[in-house]
Amino acid sequence: MKTTIKLQIVIAIVAVCFGTSNAQKVTPPVPEIYDQAIANAEKKLDVVDTIEVMSNKMGRSIKNTVVLPAQYSQKEYRYQAFPVIYLLHGAWGSYRDWPRKADLRSLASQYSVIFVCPDGQDSWYFDSPIDPTFQFETYVTQELRSYIETHYRTLNHPKYRAITGLSMGGHGALWLAWRHPEIYGSCGSMSGGVDIYNFPNKWKINERLGDYESNKDVWREHSVTNLVPTLVPGQNIIIDDGNKDIFINENNALHDALDKQGIPHDYIVRPGAHNWNYWVNALDYQVLFFHKAFNSGVK
Repeated sequence: MKTTIKLQIVIAIVAVCFGTSNAQKVTPPVPEIYDQAIANAEKKLDVVDTIEVMSNKMGRSIKNTVVLPAQYSQKEYRYQAFPVIYLLHGAWGSYRDWPRKADLRSLASQYSVIFVCPDGQDSWYFDSPIDPTFQFETYVTQELRSYIETHYRTLNHPKYRAITGLSMGGHGALWLAWRHPEIYGSCGSMSGGVDIYNFPNKWKINERLGDYESNKDVWREHSVTNLVPTLVPGQNIIIDDGNKDIFINENNALHDALDKQGIPHDYIVRPGAHNWNYWVNALDYQVLFFHKAFNSGVK
């Protein structure tokens, strides 16, 4: 309890001192986006958008929530661009989960960041090799990102992009970031199901990858733990799990594998289980971690 209180005090102090330093002036501005910013600054905009983005690869539109900092529509920030944190939900969840459970508006304004919450639809954020309507690696890394960066004032560089998520989304965030380090400078996982190979009959994974017994190699290839031998130092990585979480053994093993590979990372185990109380609390620490990375660059 004392440790938790001290950490929360540190977060509060850092936020007060540095909370609005992420936004940066971009020169020259992109006319379509920044001309609109002038008009937007004259009126109070809703800081939460629900958008539908067409996926050409899947042939359908996907819903997403975008949470903007209060500064985004303030006149003095009209030529400022912001870092982006992609925030992924877990199995059985949706794009509405994080905005409903966590105070993303306050966090966005506190740290001057944009949150993007895609609807992952129990996809595990793969490009499914058996279902062309579930191509979520392409969707999140290319199609959604392209839409966000052409419709919002974002800092379009890996240093200013982070991705994290809970459970299925924790696996997805590491999967996407580690396969695309040229896109994401920072990544995280909260209670991530980081080794799907251990759960052959759970959470619709077989609907994305095929029957486990007949496709063991495919399952191995799509388990984020098995990406570790391909990694090199460079990204800012934070992995977080509760000591009573259903995936604690898998996360401990991932931590050991990263150490063996020589990959710097923060690994945090705190009291908690696989629930929203843990994830909402964990998000505070992860956003602070990303905030520091946005301001200091890649470790």
